[in-house]
Amino acid sequence: MNPNVPSIEQLKEIGLPAAVSYAPQTWGWWVLLALLVITVLLIGARRYWQWRRDRYRREALVRLAELQNSEDRLSALRELPELLKRVAISMPAANPVGAGLPAMGASHSTIMSTERTPSRASPLPQGPAASGKADWQAFLEQHSSHPLPADFSQQLAQLAYAPDATLLALPETQRQHLFTTCKYWVEHHHVAA
Repeated sequence: MNPNVPSIEQLKEIGLPAAVSYAPQTWGWWVLLALLVITVLLIGARRYWQWRRDRYRREALVRLAELQNSEDRLSALRELPELLKRVAISMPAANPVGAGLPAMGASHSTIMSTERTPSRASPLPQGPAASGKADWQAFLEQHSSHPLPADFSQQLAQLAYAPDATLLALPETQRQHLFTTCKYWVEHHHVAA
């Protein structure tokens, strides 16, 4: 055998280079990473704040769905104007409905609670929710992103004050249209924030 012929025993393992670090090598990348983390945190906090702020809206939509699927058509129709007024009173921020009412925040009771009734000593809500049809219609239109029927407040007043026989005689298409309009308003009304 020839001593100059390489053999397997002479092979040696080649050393691998050091692993590349995933950490940024310059301060600029650290700044960019910090800005990205801060942006994600701010967006997350804003979304959470909006989700908390729209709690009254979600509860109203659940109650509206319950009313729409209710077997008792008469009480469902009677509660519809009351539900819209509770939503209007529960709107956060500038509280455009009641001048004497405190702002409704997350710590206040929900709009679905009915055990609280105003006492004779407490002031009644002022503003569109407690005023005439024209002001109520103007308030609904002002906060709607979609044009409402011109007689929407009259329809709501009819639901609240008309005799039972009149409400029971409403055609199913008109009843569904009322629920659809109310649902759209609750979902898409503008809130000053």
